[in-house]
Amino acid sequence: MLKSFMQKEINELKKKVFYEMLNLGGRVFILVRYSEDVMIGRRGFTEEEKKNGIVLVFNQRMNFSWDEYGISATLVFGTTPERCFIPSEDIILIFSPELRSQFIISPETVKDKSEDKKSESTLERPDEGIMDEKVVRVDFSRKKKR
Repeated sequence: MLKSFMQKEINELKKKVFYEMLNLGGRVFILVRYSEDVMIGRRGFTEEEKKNGIVLVFNQRMNFSWDEYGISATLVFGTTPERCFIPSEDIILIFSPELRSQFIISPETVKDKSEDKKSESTLERPDEGIMDEKVVRVDFSRKKKR
């Protein structure tokens, strides 16, 4: 009972941090661990993503919702839109490069819901090298015409 209460409170904290970073920075990156509960459309997870997780990007112009269970959205991978659902429990890192800040949920506290043991798909150091390895930098600023 206490664990589920704490998990619910942590999920609410994740949601608050996510929206604060989104409002201040304009976009937010989340690292999602592999879980059978995560739905990434027909695409699913690659073998590498099953091991290391997947980084997803959200911005203020996107249409998505975050309810008590997690985030529902249609995300585009390449040119293919995929219906996605990300349970709050499977979000282990929220970060904003614009704000140079991140919120990390320790992998040791992320449990496999079906067997109540440490997930094999958690990262050893979720904050290490994320920006360099997983994120493609895009300049969204427009050049002014002269």
